[in-house]
Amino acid sequence: MASDSSNKSAPYKRVLLKLSGEALMGDQEYGVEPRFLSALCKEIAAVSKLGTQLALVVGGGNIFRGVSGLASELGMERTSADNMGMMATVINALALKGGLENEGVQARVMSALEMPRVAETFIQRHAIEHLEAGRVIIFAAGTGNPFFTTDTAAALRAAEIGADVLMKGTKVDGVYDSDPEKNDTAKRFDRIDLSEAISRELRVLDQTALTMCRGNQIPILVFSILKRGDLTEVLQGDITKGTLIEVD
Repeated sequence: MASDSSNKSAPYKRVLLKLSGEALMGDQEYGVEPRFLSALCKEIAAVSKLGTQLALVVGGGNIFRGVSGLASELGMERTSADNMGMMATVINALALKGGLENEGVQARVMSALEMPRVAETFIQRHAIEHLEAGRVIIFAAGTGNPFFTTDTAAALRAAEIGADVLMKGTKVDGVYDSDPEKNDTAKRFDRIDLSEAISRELRVLDQTALTMCRGNQIPILVFSILKRGDLTEVLQGDITKGTLIEVD
């Protein structure tokens, strides 16, 4: 059960939250599950009322996976396939924006690709102004370039906005020494140094993103986005709900 957030404040002033596209599927095999999206946006709205400046980066796997087989069968080049993935993140970002606005939260989608009729083009200074004005930002279209993951986009945007922490909401409740879905004896780390996470090649973020976080002194907090209330708890400093990857 989530703690009462009415009398608590978050230890982080500015947070970059990375969400996978698959997290938006809920129990579906594809797309965005409305009930899950609504519950997630309610929790993000509650977090924003704690005074946390919150930016999101969302993946597109819930949509792109539905067409990746077609791209493979057509022999599509990597650049075109990656562009499709970036478009998928824009769809998810717009869904999150709509859900947040339904909760009374001011939200803006900022895209790495120019599409002024759909989203604002990402400009660092404008992003920071939105955050300081209390708006939630959803960064879309990755870095705007092929060959880079949304993990790398999250690390890049976290550095650009001066985030205190990069939080990654996943299907599991932290970082394990092996895949907990395949190994019943897998052990979860409460804390681990970033250098060790890189050397162990733990599947937290991709290696480019991890290296970028280390270079910019950005800690990473991994938790389960599927457990209602955990987002609020970890933002209030309860790292028992996940794994804190500390900058060494």
